[in-house]
Amino acid sequence: MSKYTWNEIGINELLANKLAANGIVEPTDVQAETIPILLGGSNVSARSQTGTGKTLAYLLPLLQKLNSHSNAIQAIILAPTQELAMQIVRVAEAYAEPINIRVQQLIGGAALKRQVEKLKLRPQLVIGTPGRIHELLKLRKLRLNDVNNVVIDEADQVFQLGSTKEVEIILHSVGRDRQIAFFSATYPEQMARFEGRWMKNPERIQITPEHRVSQTIDNYYIVSDKRDKTDTARRLIRLLNPASALLFLNDTDNISNWESKLSYEGFTVEALYGDADKQRRAATLARFRDGRCQLLLATDVAARGLDIEGLTLVIHLDPAADADHYVHRAGRTGRMGRAGTVVSIVTPQELFIMEKFRKQLGIDLSERTMFRGKLLTEEELREATRPFAARHEAKLAERSDVQQAKRSIERKEAPSAVKEAKPEAAIKGIAAAPKPKPAAKPAPKKVERKREGKNKGAPKWLKAKREAEKEQ
Repeated sequence: MSKYTWNEIGINELLANKLAANGIVEPTDVQAETIPILLGGSNVSARSQTGTGKTLAYLLPLLQKLNSHSNAIQAIILAPTQELAMQIVRVAEAYAEPINIRVQQLIGGAALKRQVEKLKLRPQLVIGTPGRIHELLKLRKLRLNDVNNVVIDEADQVFQLGSTKEVEIILHSVGRDRQIAFFSATYPEQMARFEGRWMKNPERIQITPEHRVSQTIDNYYIVSDKRDKTDTARRLIRLLNPASALLFLNDTDNISNWESKLSYEGFTVEALYGDADKQRRAATLARFRDGRCQLLLATDVAARGLDIEGLTLVIHLDPAADADHYVHRAGRTGRMGRAGTVVSIVTPQELFIMEKFRKQLGIDLSERTMFRGKLLTEEELREATRPFAARHEAKLAERSDVQQAKRSIERKEAPSAVKEAKPEAAIKGIAAAPKPKPAAKPAPKKVERKREGKNKGAPKWLKAKREAEKEQ
């Protein structure tokens, strides 16, 4: 936050009171820098990281300069996506009410006829996407001759999405004495070209924080094979158990596949498609904001500039295309100094991307492993698994000692060695000396009596013969 108050940078009492009622007591750095310049009438090209309050930085001076008694459109705000445009509309309506300014949205995907009807209410401020505003201009349903204030939010994205021709036609349609402002979190090379073409002596404001990604955000990555990414994402969401999470993909074609897989796992999932109509996209965001949907799948374009209050977790199912895209994705959480977590799920072949982001953004982007309900560093994982490893090593050592003792005893050939062997060795299966066979037992008395009975009545020579056999 800056050291100034709203009144000190030129905001009137009505708007300052509305800000205070919303709990915004002092301006941020980008607001303190840009608002006085915009109120002074100069062109502005402002760059500031996501979540720093850029919307109010251009919206407050714009609303304050509008004439509430005029029925002409005096200002337009262009945004790259329907969602961002609607987000700006909601903020604009809240702050336009106390100063009696009428706001109209002109967004692609909505009913064109209805928008034309609403233009009859004579709004002073129009907010929309370049495609729909250009369409209304071609149909001659919209006149911008009295427009003297133009703001392009997320300007880098507007020019990258192929809207250049449409934006140029819109800028040609506004008044000559116009004031133009570009706002963005990044500054690609083509921005300088458009500044030179459409702005006269622009004031360049660059709020360069010590860290491009907020320090209140924890940045991690998890290594997973491509075929296991779904299971890794499932386990991660179960582990962190967020109230809501925004999941980024690079390819729109994969969204439906991920949506079905995560739904099968029991999560409430919605997808934000770039080609879906306005009503469906608005309903999807409403359910996500209200907590009726836990997970939102989106691409960079669909989620560009979205401000989702209370969002604590961002997951990159595919790594960001470059450092700037990582900044935009991470900026969906940790806004205005709040805490947040950003986790990238990468394959071993994508590890170099994490190293590149770490160096380019100067952030602590470290690997984590899921273990027993926690996200652990490599050192913490070793410490957590050390007791198991120690017990395993002890068992191996004990087994080795027993085998060594057995081999030592088997090498001894003397019988005495066997006799002197310890009882423990015998238990382990070492052979003992053979025991002598017991002596033959004497014949029982019953057999003797039987022999005597046979000799009764026998001749003398037979008795003598039997006696001799018995003695033998």
